[in-house]
Amino acid sequence: MQSINQDWLVTNESRCIPLVFMQNDLQEDSFTPPYRLYRFLTDVENIVWQEPDDRLRLQKICPLVRRLLNDSEWILTSFGLPDCETGWSVQMLYDEPDFALTVQTVAWSPQSVSPIHNHATWGIVALIDGEEKNTFWQRSPSAEFPDRIVKTEEHILTAGDILCLMPEAIHQIEAIGNEPTISFNIYGITNYSQRFEFDIERHTAQVF
Repeated sequence: MQSINQDWLVTNESRCIPLVFMQNDLQEDSFTPPYRLYRFLTDVENIVWQEPDDRLRLQKICPLVRRLLNDSEWILTSFGLPDCETGWSVQMLYDEPDFALTVQTVAWSPQSVSPIHNHATWGIVALIDGEEKNTFWQRSPSAEFPDRIVKTEEHILTAGDILCLMPEAIHQIEAIGNEPTISFNIYGITNYSQRFEFDIERHTAQVF
C-alpha cells in the first residue's frame, strides 16, 4: 500500500518517483512563531531566485509546503465549492503581477476529470482532502503526429500526499471517491505559449 504523507516527484519524462531530500532541506528553526503565508512566500521567493535548477527548487520548497499546511490551518478550509458545470473551482490565495508565484486551492467534484495538460513551469500539489488519480503522459512524436503523447503510469494521491511537477510533466487528474478533492497548489512563472491541452485521439496539442 502507498504510505501516507508521502512526497513525490514527476520528472520531465512524466515518471513519478519518491522525492528524496537532503538533511538541510528538512531542518526547521528550534523556536519560531507559526509559519504564516507571508513567511512562506518570502522563503519560496528566495529559493526561486537563488536556485536555478527546477528539481532542486522543488526539493527545497516541498518541506515548506508541508510546514505551511501544518501551521496555517485556515488554508485547509479556504476553498470554494466545485462549480456544478465545470466540476472544479479555484480559490486564489496569492497572485501578484510580476511576482514569480501563484498560490491557490483547487476543489474537484467526485468523478471529475481534467484535460490532459502540462503546466510549463514547476508546480507543487498538496492534497488536503479526498483522493485523486493522476495519469501521466510523455511526448512521443512521430513524423505524422509531432504532438503525440503516450501514457507512462498512474498514481493515486490521498490526503497528506504532495506531488511535485517538473515543467515538462504531463498529467490528467481524476477525482475518485465520493467526496470532493481539495488541494493546495503553488506554481512558478508559467510560459503560457508552452502550456498545452493534449488530445490523445487526434494527437494534437492546443495552447490554453
